[in-house]
Amino acid sequence: MSTHPASHELLHGILKQVSRSFYLTLNVLPDGVRDQMGLSYLFARAADTIADTDLIDRGQRLKYLDQFRNQFTTDAIDWQAVQEIQAALVPHQKDSGESILLQRLEDCFKVYERFSSDDRQRIQWLMAVLPQGMEMDLTHFHAESSGQLAAFSTLDELDQYTYYVAGCVGEFWTRMVCAHRPGMERWDVDEMSAIGVRFGKGLQLTNIVKDIARDLRNGRCYVPESLLTEAGLKPADLLIEANLPRFRPVLGQLITCAAEHLDEGWVYTMSIPVSEIRQRLACIWPIILAGETLKRVAMAEDLLNPAVNVKVPRNVVYRVMAITTLTCANAFVATSYWNHVRDQIG
Repeated sequence: MSTHPASHELLHGILKQVSRSFYLTLNVLPDGVRDQMGLSYLFARAADTIADTDLIDRGQRLKYLDQFRNQFTTDAIDWQAVQEIQAALVPHQKDSGESILLQRLEDCFKVYERFSSDDRQRIQWLMAVLPQGMEMDLTHFHAESSGQLAAFSTLDELDQYTYYVAGCVGEFWTRMVCAHRPGMERWDVDEMSAIGVRFGKGLQLTNIVKDIARDLRNGRCYVPESLLTEAGLKPADLLIEANLPRFRPVLGQLITCAAEHLDEGWVYTMSIPVSEIRQRLACIWPIILAGETLKRVAMAEDLLNPAVNVKVPRNVVYRVMAITTLTCANAFVATSYWNHVRDQIG
């Protein structure tokens, strides 16, 4: 079902403030799923903002995160609880987009109430799973101000984390588009949901390797200790920029894992019917840009320097969007581009 025009404008206005990159992806999605995806993204960002407001005690953040998640366990919104979250968190926001998001949280829930029962249930499922990743951040790692560094123990732990914060989104996305787009009726929902999970994990793992240095300074080492031990390293060794050559074999394993997930994401994307051009574009763009990011991470000489931001240049972003849009998400053109990027990743 489509939402009220005012609701549509509200969602897109907030999205523009919160994430311009996702706004571009969202904007290309077809009607019937665009607003559901947009609102779900805003709810996910709200949960992330609650977890990352470091001026508030961790115990309080866990409390508000749980309070937020509880809004998706019943059909009735606890407006007092939502207002309590806003009152506690809005004054501490440094990012204007996230501040606006929390200020408009009540409006977001009002849009949510207008969705069909089936769509609300899909969002409820997502919001039962996704915040578990934020909880892992808050319970596994030390406070940002403590100066202590903690790491995941195993690759399985990292894999579970990437499922919570992104893999589940691929599953949710699949179920939502299959419910609303007639062209998707031939898809095996369970099979494609599993591939969608790989897609999401690939995007998240790309973000993790890109942001290693910054996360380390915040006390978070997402690189499993088991991999570091094999290379004769400890998490604290990654705080020393000169250790990058020793870290490269581990980095290479993570990049390979991310790229293999993205390969599955490409299978997913090329399985979308050619008539669903908008859906294809919404999947093509993040995969190719993630590949461009991995390529730059692999070549970066200063990856462990927190002052360095590994980023795909804007002209490359526009080129990817232009080529794939002008060719109507043509499989041959897009796959040729992806294969070119993939070869450079290794």
